[in-house]
Amino acid sequence: MPRILTVDVGNTTTSIGLCAIERSGEASATDAQVIDSCALTTPAHITADEARIQLERVLALMPKSPLDGVVLSCVVPTLTDPWRTALGRACSCRPLVIGPGIKTGVCMNYDDPAEVGPDRIADAVAARATYGAPVLAIDLGTTTNFEVIDEHGAFAGGIIAPGVALGARSLARAAARLPVIELRAPKRVIGRSTRAAMQSGVVLGEAARIDGLIDAVFFELGYETPIALTGDGASSLAALLRHDVAVDNTLTLRGLALIWRANVK
Repeated sequence: MPRILTVDVGNTTTSIGLCAIERSGEASATDAQVIDSCALTTPAHITADEARIQLERVLALMPKSPLDGVVLSCVVPTLTDPWRTALGRACSCRPLVIGPGIKTGVCMNYDDPAEVGPDRIADAVAARATYGAPVLAIDLGTTTNFEVIDEHGAFAGGIIAPGVALGARSLARAAARLPVIELRAPKRVIGRSTRAAMQSGVVLGEAARIDGLIDAVFFELGYETPIALTGDGASSLAALLRHDVAVDNTLTLRGLALIWRANVK
């Protein structure tokens, strides 16, 4: 099976995965497997040399294997070129950069498909391959993203909201007397301290918001779907939701590998 290096540069975290993927066939749950992965903090600025140093350190910790391809998803425009250059130098492969014109195998029912972030596309591709259609993928990060695959297997659109960590930081910055809090669920909804009250509003509020948005999506679709939850703290948040969700921590990386295969001749 080909070995693919997948790199997902997010606003807060950069995820790097070594994936094995079947060479051909219809995309399915078993086609792409993440052999190893790691997460790095995304800096505001990085040079190609700095990215290459980080990459080589990560590769030294992963199973040694010749690479058949490299795929890059980057939602920070100023970091795309440094990572593209670093990947080309470190891996001796021309990286596939997810963007307009890339084949995904998913019909995009979106007003302007070029607006859809590469991480969102990867989530949608992997969710459909893993759970079938229809399906709802929810990715927790700097933003909380919902990606909706309808009953016909097409990308029907989604939802973008502030992520839970972003909400907590914004609250602490905007209100002088409110502290920075640990993102964990309090023991009760009604907080008996400022920190507990904030944890209730931020963490339990995020769970309530996600549950409410899921209900709204299902109402608008006219049917329910499986739900895949990925991203920062997915396991902890899943325990707070009313809806049954499948926690899928490698969803984005698998989606990138599947997109790479769709574009290999």
